[in-house]
Amino acid sequence: MNDQNNNYFDDLLNDPFASSDQEEESHQESEENSTSLAPSQEGQSTFDQLPADHQAKAKELSQKISDKDINSVLNYGAAAQKKIGDFSQNVLDHVQNQDTDHIGEILNDLMYQLKEADPKELTAKNSNIFKRIFKKINRSIYETTAKYQMIGAQVDKIASKLDQEKDKLLKDNEMLSELYEKNLDFYEALNVYIAAGELKMDQISQDQLPEAMKEAESGNDSMTVQRVNDLNQFQSRLEKRVHDLKIARQLTIQQAPQIRMIQNTNQTLAEKIQTSTNTAIPLWKNQVVISLTLLRQQEAITAQRQVSETTNEMLKKNSEMLKQSSIDTARENERAVVDIETLEKTQTDLIDTLQEVLAIQKEGHQKRLDAEKRLYVMEDQMKNQLLDLSREDKIKPDDHEW
Repeated sequence: MNDQNNNYFDDLLNDPFASSDQEEESHQESEENSTSLAPSQEGQSTFDQLPADHQAKAKELSQKISDKDINSVLNYGAAAQKKIGDFSQNVLDHVQNQDTDHIGEILNDLMYQLKEADPKELTAKNSNIFKRIFKKINRSIYETTAKYQMIGAQVDKIASKLDQEKDKLLKDNEMLSELYEKNLDFYEALNVYIAAGELKMDQISQDQLPEAMKEAESGNDSMTVQRVNDLNQFQSRLEKRVHDLKIARQLTIQQAPQIRMIQNTNQTLAEKIQTSTNTAIPLWKNQVVISLTLLRQQEAITAQRQVSETTNEMLKKNSEMLKQSSIDTARENERAVVDIETLEKTQTDLIDTLQEVLAIQKEGHQKRLDAEKRLYVMEDQMKNQLLDLSREDKIKPDDHEW
């Protein structure tokens, strides 16, 4: 152990008979120690399992256990035991306050964001690309890019939270390493207390009790008999006290793997977070970038295909129009200004017209001749009529007189 651990270990043994109310606060530890905790081997005393320096401390401590002090057994190791109880409560509080569900919620949020990224949107299939870009049934490439940029921003925020949680887990593990070192100090200190108590019980049973019984049997002083009884009672109370300390030691043995289990869980979560933030998320981003790039390429290819098809269609139509125009022009060029049919029709119409005009003129001339004859007749009639009227006027002279 390092110097800090030695100081803490010595502090646990500093006042073996102090009550729990006189306990001082524990010192903070830092470095992790690989020493393992193991119960006493069967058939071997606790003292025999101690290293040499701890055996010396156990011997020194056993000499301080006074069978004449009624409170010495009551307070024996009480301060260290109190520290163990407080330490156990700290471990329990840490386990209860460890909010690993919060990390689970963040990971679930990450999974939700990643699921929002539909890989089908990034699949550039010929059967769908025309619909997506030109018919506008699905999102355009710009909408898809904007969506993935938003998802990427959310993923970055989640990654930042996960990094913070990972740092908390690693700090928790540092604190748990300190707790593990304290637990190791408790274990070793309890071994010294137990070994010292066992040495004291051996001293009483092998030396003090036989001597007191010998004095009681050889003398008439009744106080020597009480001395034997006091030693028996003291040994019994010390045995119970040592048993309580062994139970406390067993608690420290159980807490060691519990602390390691918590550390392993924290380490596993930290590694998972690191894998997510350093591997999975960057890989996802790279794949999204590649997919979007391929989608843009497919869009460009499709646009180019559309341009080519449109150009080809225009060339075909223009070619057809040019062909038809050339044929029509050639036909018109080879055609006379006036078709023979038209001339024939025109001549026929002209002849018919002339014939009709001549016939009309002839008919008109005949009608005029007839009219002249009738006019002559009418004129003669008029003259004759006038002459007749004149004659009548001459025959009737009386009419002038009136």
